[in-house]
Amino acid sequence: MAKNRALQQWRVEDSIELYGIRNWGAGHFTISEAGEVVICPQGARGPQISIPEIIAGLRARGYNMPVLLRVENFLDTRIANIHESFRKAIKNLSYKGAFRGVFPIKVNQQQQVVEKIAQFGARYHHGFEVSSKAELIAAVSLLRDSEACLICNGYKDEEFIDLGLQSQRLGCNLFFVLEMPGELDVLIERSRALDVRPSIGVRARLAVRADGHWTDSGGERSTFGLSPDQIVDVVDKLKTCDMLDCFRLLHYHLGSQVPNIRDIRTGVMESSRLYVGLVQEGAPMGYLDLGGGLAVDYDGSHTNNISSRNYTLDEYCVDVVETIMSILDERQVPHPSIITESGRATVAYYSVLLFNILDVSMVEEVRLPDTMPDDTPEPVRNLREVLSGISPRNLQECYNDAVYYRDEMRQLFFTGRVALRQRTTAERFFWAIVMRIAREKGKLKNVPRDLEDIDVSLADIYYGNFSVFQSLPDSWAIDQLFPVMPVHRLNEFPSRQGIISDITCDSDGRIDHFIDSQGIKPTLDLHLLHDGEEYYLGAFLVGAYQETLGDLHNLMGDTNVVSIRAADDGTYEYVREIRGDSVADILSYVEYEPRRILEDLRVTAEKAVRDGRISPSERFAIMQTFEDGLRGYTYFER
Repeated sequence: MAKNRALQQWRVEDSIELYGIRNWGAGHFTISEAGEVVICPQGARGPQISIPEIIAGLRARGYNMPVLLRVENFLDTRIANIHESFRKAIKNLSYKGAFRGVFPIKVNQQQQVVEKIAQFGARYHHGFEVSSKAELIAAVSLLRDSEACLICNGYKDEEFIDLGLQSQRLGCNLFFVLEMPGELDVLIERSRALDVRPSIGVRARLAVRADGHWTDSGGERSTFGLSPDQIVDVVDKLKTCDMLDCFRLLHYHLGSQVPNIRDIRTGVMESSRLYVGLVQEGAPMGYLDLGGGLAVDYDGSHTNNISSRNYTLDEYCVDVVETIMSILDERQVPHPSIITESGRATVAYYSVLLFNILDVSMVEEVRLPDTMPDDTPEPVRNLREVLSGISPRNLQECYNDAVYYRDEMRQLFFTGRVALRQRTTAERFFWAIVMRIAREKGKLKNVPRDLEDIDVSLADIYYGNFSVFQSLPDSWAIDQLFPVMPVHRLNEFPSRQGIISDITCDSDGRIDHFIDSQGIKPTLDLHLLHDGEEYYLGAFLVGAYQETLGDLHNLMGDTNVVSIRAADDGTYEYVREIRGDSVADILSYVEYEPRRILEDLRVTAEKAVRDGRISPSERFAIMQTFEDGLRGYTYFER
């Protein structure tokens, strides 16, 4: 499509189609007539905010790339969408219970994220899910709403339980969810010691398993949760201790990103049966926590691919409510409050990683010799003959011959029988053959399997000023698909095919799978770099997990972070700015002491003065360079 459109005038609409932004952008992003990616804080028909304009504002304020851009409005929008969709389903189906959303702090633990969710979510009684003592303390400090649910998952020692019980005293609507059978004895003992009757839930280990990256989160062999017989043991134990009235919640979790609505319905059905059974055992219950699973359509395909989902938010809510009703009504069991722990769907759109391209390694047309010296090895002559005989009818044969003669030439070089220049000539002929085959295969209706991805070997490498391991760890670790595209020049034809490498020294620090209307493609359509002009790319939908999971590979630290908030009239302000890690910050994280480093460098520099290698004034300049370096950004600075 792109090559055909290049013959005509390239239009913004072509870029919209090429990069799929209308599909995965969910109305939050589009491309303006100026060829720039814009933010739509009020949806596609509202005001638009240019990302290149934001970048210009950041540079004027002294911020270098990379920058993590947060759009606060998107948190408001996503929370509102989830609650309003459930409210609509509850009203239309005459469901008698309420909806209570909670945000799993592990999805994005940054203080400003959690704080904004607490502030805006208060109107909906939106709560939190925590899985550690640190997360619990953070949540209690920010949660002001006594109707919002605070779900305590994870392993719980005595201190965790004491923190939760004391939080109940402060007015928190807190639930201890039992992940392991042994937790119940500790909970009973500590609740008696502090004279607080806890609200207890259990995490059920369902039989159903969902497709996707996190399939091991569910099923009978899942890591966490209680089996049905263990849940019955909990009921019996609580009856014995006269605490069955404390049993109020059933919880399960299928996985972080469940792409197929069928799996969601099956999980709700099984859990609803368990819920009915607990009510029949005499437990008061009142809450059914479906865990996470509401997926994000990263690739915009609206399918059950692992990076997509085959349902809408409204369909999800209707299916959940309707399934619970159908099972509980037949047993005349009161409708519970429905809890979902939708973290990914809440914060994924919130953050965009912006970075500049530092350089590009391009596959250029190969320079071939006009004449062949008399001592030219036979494999080189054979490669030249293969090149001259390429036609659409013999592409596979020519490719096989080229690989054979190239490998033969390499073996001759390894054994010292040909010179470096002779091997270089062979490599040039080989790549000329590959480039010719790549052009000719476009004329074929059926491309041989070996030649389908031959274009990938010819892709340019665009060097981005960021670290995959720090900012997009899921792209490296589990091949998570994130939308990546240029944020400007989108009214120009993108004439190059490339992959993106980061600035670490690791060959895994690259992005080489991209969204495509047909699924996944190995290269991204990009523009030629212009001398003296920055070229900016954005990685979108990175608000879930990426900030917390990022590591310090090559001692690359946190990026600069800037939050904006848009007003109804389309104006916006920079509401929060966080400087990225300095070199000194990063060194301190791995147990270096910057002051000690400077002292050691001073000793080394002074010895160089005594030995006559540098002058005292040169020592001053050298020390100043190191001091400035410690204060500097860990990423490339223009």
